[in-house]
Amino acid sequence: MYKHIENELLKLKNPDKAKILQWFFKTWKWEYGEWDVFLWITVPQQRNLVKKYWANIDLEDIQKLLKNKYHEFRMTWLLFLVQKYEKSNITRKDEIFRFYIDNIKHINNRDLVDLSCPKIIWNFLLTRDRDILYKFAENSNMRIQRIAIVSTYTFIKNWDFADTIKISKLLLDHKHDLIHKAVWRMLREIGKKDEDILIEFIEENASKMQRTTLRYAIEKFDTNKRKHFLSIKKAI
Repeated sequence: MYKHIENELLKLKNPDKAKILQWFFKTWKWEYGEWDVFLWITVPQQRNLVKKYWANIDLEDIQKLLKNKYHEFRMTWLLFLVQKYEKSNITRKDEIFRFYIDNIKHINNRDLVDLSCPKIIWNFLLTRDRDILYKFAENSNMRIQRIAIVSTYTFIKNWDFADTIKISKLLLDHKHDLIHKAVWRMLREIGKKDEDILIEFIEENASKMQRTTLRYAIEKFDTNKRKHFLSIKKAI
């Protein structure tokens, strides 16, 4: 099945347009997605393959996809895995979660993180201990740190904010803008649910927040509130 999926994907590639993605996903030396290689296969095209073949592909085939050098192969792997997870029973979900964690080093660009971890990690940890997310937040690998915070998105959707708040505090002084953006996205989602909790967080942590994080976290506030919080940051 792997070779069949590989051939299907390669038929869809567009090398000329792929150069645009090399720039967008920061794939040059020392950048976030260093040495990642793209084919310009769209996510809808990949989802069509998943819809056709997900029931017939096994974890062995999926593992071959995730080790491929091409970004879209690894993306397709994650789409297969998410689909299998959502269609599985409890025992099978446990196996897929462990498989995901064991292969986490291959989830090596921001879209791969954002597409997969809320749907697999959150769902699995909903009724379980969440210590693994704090280990991820303290990891030296920036992509794994991003998984820690982005994984809390579905917690937020279910009015569960505690882990997002705690992990955000751990990452507030991070040096990389992609972590800042992930933090402010999650904080903003909290604000959509409960603005008072977001206000309390900002008042307590303004001195540690990157200006970019602060600006985006408060962008849905009215003008007076935005000016108030930006003045606090400026005064510090």
